[in-house]
Amino acid sequence: MDVSQSDQEKKRITVEINNRSYTIVGYEEPHHIRMVSSLVDQKMREIHDANPSLDTSKLAVLTAVNTMNEYIKLKEECTELMNYIDKLEKKDDN
Repeated sequence: MDVSQSDQEKKRITVEINNRSYTIVGYEEPHHIRMVSSLVDQKMREIHDANPSLDTSKLAVLTAVNTMNEYIKLKEECTELMNYIDKLEKKDDN
């Protein structure tokens, strides 16, 4: 039986991103939140290393834009793979 999010207790975890502490509140497991936060921190460091003069706001926006770009590309790849799988399954059914 699945437990709905409303039945779950929210978790609080403090993480560090770009040398600042943030408290994240949500239903995800702490290890998942730490992993996501670590990836955001890593991406911000990469962008900052390439553009050291960026202020925090611009760095955050560029990080969001870069991350969304990667997300969209992965989503498109996933759709292509699902379409390919569907074609293979239909071919096998014939």
